[in-house]
Amino acid sequence: MSEKTTSADRKDAHIALALDPLAMAAIDAGFDNVRLDHCAIPECSLEDIDLRTEFLDHHLSAPLFIGSMTGGTARANGINRALAELAETAGIGLAVGSQRASLEAGSSQHDLRALAPSIPLIGNLGGIQLAKADGIDLAKRAVDDLQADAIAIHLNPLQEVVQPEGECDWRHVLAAIEQAVVALPCRVIVKEVGAGIGLAVARRLFDVGVWAVDVAGLGGTNWTRIEAARCEDSGLFSPFLDWGMPTVTCLQKISIAMPERVLLASGGVRHGLDAAKAIWLGATAVSLAGPVLKALVGPENGPPDLIAASQAIADLKAQMELTLFLTGSKDLADFRSAPGSFTPIT
Repeated sequence: MSEKTTSADRKDAHIALALDPLAMAAIDAGFDNVRLDHCAIPECSLEDIDLRTEFLDHHLSAPLFIGSMTGGTARANGINRALAELAETAGIGLAVGSQRASLEAGSSQHDLRALAPSIPLIGNLGGIQLAKADGIDLAKRAVDDLQADAIAIHLNPLQEVVQPEGECDWRHVLAAIEQAVVALPCRVIVKEVGAGIGLAVARRLFDVGVWAVDVAGLGGTNWTRIEAARCEDSGLFSPFLDWGMPTVTCLQKISIAMPERVLLASGGVRHGLDAAKAIWLGATAVSLAGPVLKALVGPENGPPDLIAASQAIADLKAQMELTLFLTGSKDLADFRSAPGSFTPIT
């Protein structure tokens, strides 16, 4: 079996495994530790609640984007085309999965921009790939192919270690990110894939010039569990299946220490109330992947169902609007200063 076929098989296996309940982290993301004060006299109309915001120089209907999931196979590309249509219709952003496989296979995703001309598109490349000799060139190709407004460099050391085909030499990744900030024609975002980015690493990333950090914390789809399910010797990694920092812990610590920085939230966002809590904690925008994928392909991993996925996104936005209404906040600016409390996760 060729390396290319192996990569394609792995990407398609990821889609199926991500739908399995066993792929979810056993540790909570922490959103239930956030309590927003109820306002019994909201002094506003639910119909007038305004979630609109600007993100990556685009006007969005809500501070949401569909998180990176997959790419590089015919099945994955079909899902990405469906997601582009969804995001464009909903007026939210879209982040694609890793572009390396498709670029190395000579497969373009330029059609996504035609499907989604008015929303921000975010490309994706692994930090370990960026640090290779041709990494910056590969990142430029990823940005150009997608006509991306930003590129997310994903950090996944634990996933790579557990992955049978993974790469474990993580030297020079930070230097490569710093070089990318200067060399690429778009903003650079750095994200984890489910183990979280803590304050110390976030500070180092902002110091080298990245535009935003997506904390991508523990609590949602768990790529360590997904890769372990593909291993012959999964027992070796069993103590690390829920290694990482919960999403809420990452958000709370970074936003307090660096309130002026752009923070993105993902990892264990279950519904619109969680998304609103992430905004309240200091996130500029919230990314959801697992809930959208499950609505799109269903529990049987079937053909894309745009109607079901569109309804799921509409429900998310409606839940966010209700959260603002019940705190007496007419828009996001009001909501960020709404009273509430956070119980540290122990």
